[in-house]
Amino acid sequence: MTGPLRIGINALYLIPGGVGGTEIYLRSLLTALAEIDTVNQYFVFTNRETGPELTPPRANFKALPQPIRAASRPVRILWEQTVLPVAIARLKLDVMLNPGFTAPLLAGCPQVTVFHDLQHVRHPEYFRWFDLPFWRMLLFGSAHVSRLLLADSNATAADLLRHYRLPASRVRVALLAGDAVFFDIARRRPPEPFLLAVSTLHPHKNLDGLLRAFAVFHRERPEFRLKVCGLKGFYTGPLHDLRDSLGLRDAVDFPGWIPREQLHDLYARAWAFIYPSFFEGFGIPPLEAMAAGVPTACSDIEPIASNVGDTALRFDPHDPSAMAVALRRIAFDEELRRRLAEAGPRRAGEFSWRKTAEVTLKALRDCVRPL
Repeated sequence: MTGPLRIGINALYLIPGGVGGTEIYLRSLLTALAEIDTVNQYFVFTNRETGPELTPPRANFKALPQPIRAASRPVRILWEQTVLPVAIARLKLDVMLNPGFTAPLLAGCPQVTVFHDLQHVRHPEYFRWFDLPFWRMLLFGSAHVSRLLLADSNATAADLLRHYRLPASRVRVALLAGDAVFFDIARRRPPEPFLLAVSTLHPHKNLDGLLRAFAVFHRERPEFRLKVCGLKGFYTGPLHDLRDSLGLRDAVDFPGWIPREQLHDLYARAWAFIYPSFFEGFGIPPLEAMAAGVPTACSDIEPIASNVGDTALRFDPHDPSAMAVALRRIAFDEELRRRLAEAGPRRAGEFSWRKTAEVTLKALRDCVRPL
């Protein structure tokens, strides 16, 4: 076909402050798409929780609010599977982008669906029993009805090929990035004695391991605090209990999901950054910290290890003693801290949301106009 494409964006899943890194992904992607594409028409399907600022203020972007709340997952899924296909047909969309794992199974047009990870397959133990059937059924169906899948990393792409038995031609990698604002932070950093972690409070983030390692570190250097910023997931209660049992109530803060401006300020003031996760589909926060010039220590797992290279101090997240050593080094090894602070922005600069948008837009075009 010729002429501009009519592209649908399925943002029905988005709960501001309630879906963690996939919110940062969607907002950054839409901004980047608006910067590189003034030709194609975008129709952004949103819910009642999502404000109008999600849709870029460009002539070729149109917000289409739907009368549902994503906080009610069954209602959101039902709407996605029944009403959304009707809207797709009425608007005569050429292709649909689903940036949050799930797609309408009867969309009536080609679809590109983004998979941020396959954690429910790799680590079902991290899921509540009543959530797993939803993840298994809808993600499997979405993967197989979509013409192309975008994975956040090579590791996630490999998982899609292995577990869903898809041909390699249907899976592409669109790496993520940190926002450009973090590079400005690197030029104005007056570090203070606290360690920063940015993470949803879920079991696979290994924050209980971090608390135990920090307890050892804090006994040696009681002037240091730990701030863990991120969505308060279903592991919040146990983490608060563990903090208190370790005697860290006055040394560890869990402020939850905070406005981005406040988070930027914490990056600007943090002495060091720590990311102890057991599993990730990509892992944006280490790149944010590196871009901001914050000495960073993180888990030596894929895809984080490939993302950070040798510009972060990597440790085995399953070894508490290794994490404790990493905390000491990232806090007090001045030569290491200097090297990482200088190299971090260069490494983070190799990733950009513009590149993510370019790969995404090519996938959307190829769905309609196969090469």
